[in-house]
Amino acid sequence: MTNLKVAALGLAVGVVAMGASGCATKNYVRTQTVPLVEHTDQLETKTAANNSQIHAVDEKSQAGIKQAQGAADAANQNATTATTDAGNAQVAAADVVHRADSLDSVVKGLDNYKPMSDVAVTFGFDKAVLTKDDKAQLDDFATKLNGAKSYILEVTGGTDSTGPAQYNYDLSQRRADAVVQYMASKYGIAAHRFYLIGIGKDKEVAPNTTAEGRKQNRRVEVQMLTNMGGDAGTQTASQGSGS
Repeated sequence: MTNLKVAALGLAVGVVAMGASGCATKNYVRTQTVPLVEHTDQLETKTAANNSQIHAVDEKSQAGIKQAQGAADAANQNATTATTDAGNAQVAAADVVHRADSLDSVVKGLDNYKPMSDVAVTFGFDKAVLTKDDKAQLDDFATKLNGAKSYILEVTGGTDSTGPAQYNYDLSQRRADAVVQYMASKYGIAAHRFYLIGIGKDKEVAPNTTAEGRKQNRRVEVQMLTNMGGDAGTQTASQGSGS
């Protein structure tokens, strides 16, 4: 009996020892696993923070690139605009010189011509289109050209004082063009018989201080001049060109 007790006691101690050893192993694993998980979580947090910073830096970089590109585009546009303005200024200056030369040549060529008949038609504000009444007046004037020889038609377009000078030069030229095109197409008047001049607002026929005066200045005057000293074909100069 004593031996059995001793053996049983030894077996019990062994079981207890094994149980104690198992618990120790589990505790060890648990104590090692928790820091590893915490470390992994920290790495993930840092990685996410780094990715966020990288994304923010990238957005700032892209914004900087877009801003720089926008500034470059604006600079290019300003340079293009400046070049265009300079070109327009040169064209305008050349046009003024050309207009003065053309007018001078017309005046010299008119020394042998005497005015015989004239008509004037007026236009609406900022308009260059002939009305029915305008065409009727031109039709009546054209009857006086039947059988006429050695004559030229001085066509002078004008505007009121409203608006920039260059715009009014162009507008007065378009108005004179409208009259010439109508008369040339309807009555077969040769191009060399027209002296076409757009004077803009340079020469007023009435004060621009009233509505009626401005209306009179928005006009095209057509004057028939007859050559009293020779053939019109050798005396006339080239017609002006409209815009």
